[in-house]
Amino acid sequence: MAVLDQVKELKSKIQRAIIGQEDVITKILIGLLTDGNVLLEGLPGLAKTRAVKSLAKNLDCKLSRIQFTPDLLPSDITGTEIYQSQTQEKFIFQPGPIFSNLVLADEINRAPAKVQAALLEAMEERQVSVAGKTHQMEPLFMVLATENPIEQEGTYPLPEAQLDRFIMKIEITYPAHDDEIKIVRLVRDESKTPAAPSTPISQQVIFDARKEINNVQVKEAAEKYMVDIISATRYPEKFNKDLRKWLNYGASPRGTIALDKCSRVVAWLDGRDYVTPDDIRFIVHDVLRHRIILSYEANADGLNSNKVIDELLKVVSVS
Repeated sequence: MAVLDQVKELKSKIQRAIIGQEDVITKILIGLLTDGNVLLEGLPGLAKTRAVKSLAKNLDCKLSRIQFTPDLLPSDITGTEIYQSQTQEKFIFQPGPIFSNLVLADEINRAPAKVQAALLEAMEERQVSVAGKTHQMEPLFMVLATENPIEQEGTYPLPEAQLDRFIMKIEITYPAHDDEIKIVRLVRDESKTPAAPSTPISQQVIFDARKEINNVQVKEAAEKYMVDIISATRYPEKFNKDLRKWLNYGASPRGTIALDKCSRVVAWLDGRDYVTPDDIRFIVHDVLRHRIILSYEANADGLNSNKVIDELLKVVSVS
């Protein structure tokens, strides 16, 4: 079976457990195929955790779940050195839950900045340093963090430096009416008859897919379109006077790189070896919504990141 077909099979298996969130599943897979980390934002009960667990169930990998709380310590995530004296006196490293293939950082904004920062090295460098020693992560490694957008009591905003490490910020919304009926029926059926176990997809499929994605072509016009969009977040006065009053800070070059990576995955999933403007537009909100900082005027006008990005797309043309 072709690599693309196997990835589509993985997506199909996840969709059987997650109804009405096809775009969310697609974007989680995009994050996995880009070797990136994703931030899932949605209200409680919208299947954020279920989506991650379903991915882990249908992919031959290990899953660690870390419940972020105000009293969590960095060593609770990375691990620590333990003194061992039974056989010989020495310190041995006890790995923390970060040493897994998929790491579910549940309610990441409930822990203080010091704990959130413990994820930074692992997310960016794929390694953890403890007591002066460096420990490498698994070849297949991905952090999937969740947060609740409305609950502010007892939460700590994620630092911009950490937000930038997430290749995408995926928003999960309420399911459609008909989909919610299917969800109720699915959960009811699961309580009666547990789903039969299926053969998980091999990790090698993901590595092979990444090699194929590296061969997806990005022509100069598509490159210019991506850079123009990013440039509009930094110098909005060149495109629209309203954008200037809405944007305080734009995206960094990491945002351009993320847009390029994700767009190539979108094209590959569609069976093409070249990127189109539609591929870029499909993923641009998820890549940029956590990388732009809005002004007080934007908040006063009732605008959020999605609406500002919509305006950006209106004024930035394809060459």
